[in-house]
Amino acid sequence: MARLSIIVVERDRDRALRIVDGLMASGDHAITVIAEETGLARRIAEQRPDIVLIDAGDPSRDVLEELALVSGPMERPVAMFVDRSDENLTRAAIEAGVSAYVVDGLKPERIKPILDAAIARFHMFQKMRAELAATKAALEDRKIIDRAKAILMKARGIDEEAAYALLRKTAMDQNRRMADIAQQLVMAAGLLT
Repeated sequence: MARLSIIVVERDRDRALRIVDGLMASGDHAITVIAEETGLARRIAEQRPDIVLIDAGDPSRDVLEELALVSGPMERPVAMFVDRSDENLTRAAIEAGVSAYVVDGLKPERIKPILDAAIARFHMFQKMRAELAATKAALEDRKIIDRAKAILMKARGIDEEAAYALLRKTAMDQNRRMADIAQQLVMAAGLLT
């Protein structure tokens, strides 16, 4: 495993040391322990770790709200260890962006596989979010191109194929994306109506 910058959030010193020992056994990582949950999001944002491990024996809603801030725009994987299962807290943790929610799993020998799973899951969801964003953008581009084609067809009395060819040629001549040319046409047509 590559060297990671890891923040461990744990109030109890002995538990924190067990986590650190488990992490050190899995590799030479830069580990920072934060014992106080107040201002957690700010402190994590300042340090910009690769992953955050939170041992929240019995997490509260406040901790989960901080987690939502920690995960922010889904910048990093977060693994959370809890002592007991609670359906509402599990759902809230996942919605807050927790990559791994582990019940009664704080054992040094389990830390590395959990860390690996949290990172893999985080990257999988990050890829899915990127693909979804690209798909949405492509759909929006398609919609604006269709509107621009309709404007050209009406204004010039041409068919759809000719309108598409005109948009494509204009985009190529100006070395720009076809969706950008279409957007300009739609905006200009909006000003004229």
